[in-house]
Amino acid sequence: MLSVQGDAFFMKEAIKEAKKAKAAGEVPVGAIVVANGQIIAKAHNQTQLLNDVTAHAEIMAITSASSYLGSKYLNQCAIFITLEPCVMCAGALAWSQIGRVVYGASDDNRGFMRYGKELLHPATKLEYGIQNAECSQLLLQFFEEKRRLKKK
Repeated sequence: MLSVQGDAFFMKEAIKEAKKAKAAGEVPVGAIVVANGQIIAKAHNQTQLLNDVTAHAEIMAITSASSYLGSKYLNQCAIFITLEPCVMCAGALAWSQIGRVVYGASDDNRGFMRYGKELLHPATKLEYGIQNAECSQLLLQFFEEKRRLKKK
């Protein structure tokens, strides 16, 4: 089944997932996996809910997409993530051999790009900055609210 949806549409779907994370008190990061123009997996951070430091949106989305496809390799898929993946998630994306990684906001502190694109599989295409302002604003608001609550 073909889709005429573009990157902005899919990133907006990832942003919806990030908003679910924020509503649950999680760091607002969302991810979706797309295969053949169709969303096959949706996920958001669940580290607090599951009491699991590995329950990042990317890891949850990879697991769901792999289950859906019946394959550990996602080389025909794209993942849209609201925040630059951390090193752990970049490693998982590399092992999945995902075809394309698209992220919104950069993460200068914990993002994998400080170590280089080489952390991804060599065949993986990388794009970033899609819906950057909206992705960044969601994170900024979340952490401002956390700091404000901490001061009380």
